[in-house]
Amino acid sequence: MTRSRWYFHPILVFVASILALITSLFLYIYWYIEVSSGLQTLMRKFDLDSRQILSADTWIVIMVLSMLVGFILLGIFIIFFYNLKTLQLYRLQNNFINNFTHELKTPVTSLRLYLETFQKHALPRESQLKYIDYMIQDTVRLNATISSILNLAKIESKSYQGNFTLKDLRRAVDQFLEENAHLIKTCRIQTRFPADREFLYRIDPALFDMLLMNLVTNAVKYNTSDHPRVDIDLSTRRGWIELGFHDNGVGLEKKDFKRIFRKFHQVGQADDMSSRGSGIGLFLAQSIARIHGGTLSVYSEGPGHGSVFTLALPDKY
Repeated sequence: MTRSRWYFHPILVFVASILALITSLFLYIYWYIEVSSGLQTLMRKFDLDSRQILSADTWIVIMVLSMLVGFILLGIFIIFFYNLKTLQLYRLQNNFINNFTHELKTPVTSLRLYLETFQKHALPRESQLKYIDYMIQDTVRLNATISSILNLAKIESKSYQGNFTLKDLRRAVDQFLEENAHLIKTCRIQTRFPADREFLYRIDPALFDMLLMNLVTNAVKYNTSDHPRVDIDLSTRRGWIELGFHDNGVGLEKKDFKRIFRKFHQVGQADDMSSRGSGIGLFLAQSIARIHGGTLSVYSEGPGHGSVFTLALPDKY
């Protein structure tokens, strides 16, 4: 919006409209009282019957009119804030589309370069294997991005039926780390699980793996350390099973503790596309936690001090 048209700003127009409406109400009441006072003076002077000129329900009429204006003001406020929410969602969706396009375009461009290299040059076997490994990583990234979108659509449309089964959470985490070791090989992951008990819980294995994938890959992605690390622990506290993920990543500011679980919300500088994701990973993880009857929270001592993501599930067994 240019400076020459600052007077068209929606908030300014809204405030001006409210002030005009309130001023009109007060002017009407003031005018009515002045007229009534003049008429009463006139009636006393000529000894007239007040019922012939003024209604006995004058103040009731004013009160009803005031209530109607109040309802109008309330309606205007509701419409205004609804439009603000719509505008905010529109901006978030635009940011999501831009970042999602980036998430798709980057690995596709990378794959094209590698394939053109294979096409134009006769590479030794060692170089071929290195480029093939890069290409596999790009396809995994593409698959993860597309899967996130598809699964988010299923969960939000309530069409995901789920396949819940009773499993030990320790075993579920160990199995996930074992099956996806090739995706997180740059990160040192250590588990700290009590050996004296099982943590039985009904989970959907596919959804639970998706939640774990989002938390672990985020710990690697948002990490500037030469040696990314994630410590995973299981514990019980006040009737809850808590699965914690302690990383040595970039950390978070307190204001982002709740924001990062909102759909399309992204942490990072607006011009730093490489450090931002699609904005749905943690929203999806939170949705999965709620489907399982739990919740996902985060704590950090601040930027540069890592983060602790905690999945809390009711201890039913």
